[in-house]
Amino acid sequence: MRFMVIVKATKDSEAGVMPSEKLLAEMGKYNEQLAKAGVMLAGEGLAPSSKGARVKFSRGKRTVIDGPFSETKELVAGFWLFQVKSLAEAIEWVKRCPDPFEDQESEIEIRQVFEASDFGAEFTPELQEQEARIRSQIDKAKGGK
Repeated sequence: MRFMVIVKATKDSEAGVMPSEKLLAEMGKYNEQLAKAGVMLAGEGLAPSSKGARVKFSRGKRTVIDGPFSETKELVAGFWLFQVKSLAEAIEWVKRCPDPFEDQESEIEIRQVFEASDFGAEFTPELQEQEARIRSQIDKAKGGK
């Protein structure tokens, strides 16, 4: 099972406050543990929303909204993609994570990633073939870097 592990933003992360050397070292050790265990598929920190944008979709119309965005508690500061056997295992790994924002309350959300089988009959053989082609292209692109 794959899980997106989402580090929620704080006022400091949205203000562009960078982590301390100590926290970077602790996160590095944690990421090494995840990688050695075969759990971590990806993981990155994100720039503040002031450096981003949103595209709003409404009845065929697209509207671009430039950051920053006001609701800090709804924003993402970073993420991991885990491959584990269960939600319980993902939770256990997250409980080992260093506190992502020293000296303040922080939160990490864990969400399961859909697999092809979750979509049922609507995910036709043609769509499954398309998905396989896309994943193959992604794998080739990774190898080409």
